[in-house]
Amino acid sequence: MPHPIKVLLVEDSPVALAILKKLLSSSPEVTVAGTASNGKEALEAIAKLQPQVICTDLHMKEMDGLELTKQVMSKYPRPILVISASVQKENTQRIFELLQAGALDIFPKPVTGLPSDYERVKQELITKIKILSGVKVFTKLPPSPLVTTEQLRSELPPPIAEPLFGEITNIKMVAIGASTGGPQALYKILCQLPSNFPAPIICTQHISVGFLQGLVDWLGSECKLKIKIAQIGELPSAGTIYFAPEERHLELSPQGRFISSTSDRVDGHCPSVTVMFKSAIKAYGRATAGILLTGMGRDGAAGMQAIAQAGGITIAQDEKSCVVFGMPKEAIALGAAQHVLPIQEIAPLLLKKV
Repeated sequence: MPHPIKVLLVEDSPVALAILKKLLSSSPEVTVAGTASNGKEALEAIAKLQPQVICTDLHMKEMDGLELTKQVMSKYPRPILVISASVQKENTQRIFELLQAGALDIFPKPVTGLPSDYERVKQELITKIKILSGVKVFTKLPPSPLVTTEQLRSELPPPIAEPLFGEITNIKMVAIGASTGGPQALYKILCQLPSNFPAPIICTQHISVGFLQGLVDWLGSECKLKIKIAQIGELPSAGTIYFAPEERHLELSPQGRFISSTSDRVDGHCPSVTVMFKSAIKAYGRATAGILLTGMGRDGAAGMQAIAQAGGITIAQDEKSCVVFGMPKEAIALGAAQHVLPIQEIAPLLLKKV
């Protein structure tokens, strides 16, 4: 049997800390290597305990979760999971700043704080920790400024004489799917697109319930394009990015308007990337571009295959730039990815194609 995953818990609430410790200790696959009540204590403990995963709260005295994340990524880079109840509008910006600083995922702390509510989410929490324990993390350097659209266009290679894989360049819909590590990847793509981007963009991001609006608000404050959660009956328009609603599949009607459903999970997920991809093909045909980003599992692979078979453009994030290479790897294995690119090269290709 492999050694259990060593976790450092950073939480300033004694009650929450005790509950989390009890939950994780109940799994033979996880061991709580140590605890800390703030970021300062956590930094002192990391060198000694060498945890494989750090679970941290956002709000703490002396050093909060954001500063802790910055310090960890510069000194002791390793996977960080944010466990926080801060889903109120005034706190969402801070949570996604943690992801931008290098934290890999977020998990909702039960609002009631009752042990029974923690017990209900125990397996999901343990699963996230297991996924993150296998992620390679490198030293986080200060982010370089995003290049302008004009710079991107000037740096693009000259167009090739013949289109690859029978591709077209008249893209009328861009569909993007992502899971673990997705917010950071989406940021790197969407922030490079101009406000007059000539096609609508639809996104399905696997994210814990309660954090979607925060993701939309954060990306909206950073990107030039308008970003919102898709509304039933709405007709997607160019220059706008639409996200699938929480716990609902995002689809398009034959008339091209948004519809959504709470039907069965597909590849373990609702919303499902594959459902969105296949629906986009029905509405836009070969004028669809499908992009599959970092994430665990196989959601999106079959949908990307459908886009490729219909003659659309398909792009998968490469292994080196993925937090988790599961979803893109599955699409590549199916032969569905026409382009396999580092995250920083996806926006330039997209701009070229549209």
